[in-house]
Amino acid sequence: MDHPVHPLDTPLLAALLVLVLLITLGGAAEAQPPLGTCGAQLSQLAPCARYSVPPLPGQALPAPGPECCSALGSVSRDCACGAIDIINSLPAKCGLPRVSCR
Repeated sequence: MDHPVHPLDTPLLAALLVLVLLITLGGAAEAQPPLGTCGAQLSQLAPCARYSVPPLPGQALPAPGPECCSALGSVSRDCACGAIDIINSLPAKCGLPRVSCR
């Protein structure tokens, strides 16, 4: 069963937004993903893009707006976890070390 992602799950939000930016910037000329697919869910996260970039030193990360929270809430758990799995697998496929944020 799919469960919405909690809007305040910051590491998840950041990972999803990185993937969304890659999809959006890399496939801008391509057709939109079919409605209801994971790609369509992720493509709706554009309002969250500004919240996924680390702020300058000394500045606080702004709180996400209602558009971002609504979009994030519509991403299913299966889609979010699949996107995170893909993001985590990319460094190894590129011959790079896995990124650890801890």
